[in-house]
Amino acid sequence: MNEVDALDLVRTAIWTILVGSAPAIVPAMIVGIGIALLQALTQVQEITLTFIPKIVAILVMIVVAGPFIGGQIYSLTTLIYNRIETGF
Repeated sequence: MNEVDALDLVRTAIWTILVGSAPAIVPAMIVGIGIALLQALTQVQEITLTFIPKIVAILVMIVVAGPFIGGQIYSLTTLIYNRIETGF
């Protein structure tokens, strides 16, 4: 294994993390912005108001996108094992 192989594995792992976490992060950001806009418009400044909708949105999206996230992790694992098997 040389530097190019190591950097390629790190790049692939970081990309897998970004793609795998996006289904949970994007709805949380959208719900957070929506709640912040609602709080700004109504002048209701309840700090805990954002937590429950965000948690629900994240859990729903993890249930919906679970096979996609698992597939991404499986692809990375398969790639790493194949590289170990073939000696890079």
